[in-house]
Amino acid sequence: MAQALLVRFADSMSLRDPDAPLTPGRIRIEILSGLTVALALVPEAVAFAFVAGVNPLVGLYAAFIVGLITALIGGRPGMISGATGALAVVMVSLVAQHGVEYLFATVVLMGLIQIFVGIMRWGKFIRLVPHPVMLGFVNGLAIVIFLAQLGQFQVPGSAEAAGHGMASGEWLSGLPMALMLALVGVTMAIIWIMPKITTVIPAPLAGIGIVAAVVIGFGLDVPRVGDLASISGGLPQFHVPFGDGLGIYGTSLAPFNLETLWIILPFALILSAIGLIESLLTLNLVGEMTNKRGGASQECIAQGVSNTVTGFFGGMGGCAMIGQSMINVKSGGRTRLAGIAAALFLLVFILFASGLIEQIPLAALVGVMFMVVIGTFAWNSLTIFRKVPMMDGFVIVLVTIVTVMTDLATAVVVGVIVSALAYSWNNAKRIYASTEITADGTKVYKINGPLFFGSAEGFSELFQINDDPSLVIIDFEGSRVVDQSALQAIEAVAGKYEDAGKRIQLRHLTHECHELLSKAGHLVVDSDDDPDYELAVDYGVKTGILGGH
Repeated sequence: MAQALLVRFADSMSLRDPDAPLTPGRIRIEILSGLTVALALVPEAVAFAFVAGVNPLVGLYAAFIVGLITALIGGRPGMISGATGALAVVMVSLVAQHGVEYLFATVVLMGLIQIFVGIMRWGKFIRLVPHPVMLGFVNGLAIVIFLAQLGQFQVPGSAEAAGHGMASGEWLSGLPMALMLALVGVTMAIIWIMPKITTVIPAPLAGIGIVAAVVIGFGLDVPRVGDLASISGGLPQFHVPFGDGLGIYGTSLAPFNLETLWIILPFALILSAIGLIESLLTLNLVGEMTNKRGGASQECIAQGVSNTVTGFFGGMGGCAMIGQSMINVKSGGRTRLAGIAAALFLLVFILFASGLIEQIPLAALVGVMFMVVIGTFAWNSLTIFRKVPMMDGFVIVLVTIVTVMTDLATAVVVGVIVSALAYSWNNAKRIYASTEITADGTKVYKINGPLFFGSAEGFSELFQINDDPSLVIIDFEGSRVVDQSALQAIEAVAGKYEDAGKRIQLRHLTHECHELLSKAGHLVVDSDDDPDYELAVDYGVKTGILGGH
């Protein structure tokens, strides 16, 4: 009966996936995968709340609300969203300077910006991220996830939050450190061995359950989830007094006026950009693992709606979490049901099972995340440096380093800029010309390669104006005129020939070239003589404008 109700609910919410039909076995896999993800979400949300300088419940409720909404309407079933370190490191400065009430208003504005991006369908531009940048992003994120776990090897209460959720404090030593390392190793071993024995229970869930049972059963004194912070106490007390915003933890949303807007707008723009970049890259990564494509704009809208809602309900906002998404996918989660289950399990933990969850050893969760690190890192990138261009290898290393040192969004932007500059430079060197003399003595320059700002100077150097005959033809059949710099270069060459008392003709201009030449306003192209090739015959003579006329 319960399974029938779940199937009916899945149909009503469009949760079915043709590649993963919701059979009873699939439902079990999805729910167990969601449970595994929820267990891993608790310490992450608490830790990132500390990084942002807010109450742990702010992070937990962000994980619940963002996770639930994006699971319902997101662009990629199988993705998990919640409170993340990439956003937390930006939020901490806002909270420190202006107070937590400004954080909630910022999260709302961040969500509205993301909704606008989704409506404008700008998410498609994520396709401009080159593959070397993706490799660097994945490697850097794996290192960040690894470094974020190191704080669990420190004495509880001694750690001071740093970037990416990392911490600096007093390290465990002696028996406590040995016991922590042993339990982490046992968890990793269980996750590695479990799929060889059975796939009935997701390996990460088995690892957490077995290690937790050993620790609780033998009363081992090791750091546990409860040592991070108490998550008991249930729901925070919300009230909406309409006049001054949403009250939470004794504070309220900052009164919305122009002064507030100018304070929160820069933070909202940065947070929305970081959130969308991380979410869309995670969407692509999950898509590669599940053979799914598309959904970028839908994911932008889902992230925006979730952040807008969580801001009103006192959450710190969030975005896609690549670590938890990898746990979900590798545990078998393929539909929206897994993400929904993860969010609901998290809510149940907070409301009814906080005491039990607080007993889970951190070593078990660290072991799960270490396996995520091993699975996330693109190990093949270490062996392809001899097979790819040097610039691509440089971009991989650069993006990895910038990801670890700053944040994911900055790293991706840097990687895209460097890749674009390298591409422009390579194309700038591709412009060349072959020449021939016709029977009537006319010299023809056949241009090859793109003509744009990077190759404009090289284009100008192709011509021997003083030695050329009185009529010169420039044939663009093997080239493309791309931008205003290209138009200016053509005008400059034409002007030099005009000054030398010689005529110039342009041939085989593409439709795109005609549009650019027409938009420039300085050049008018007559293509009636050759509609197939858009030929401009006796161009300078007909228009009388080349060479400055």
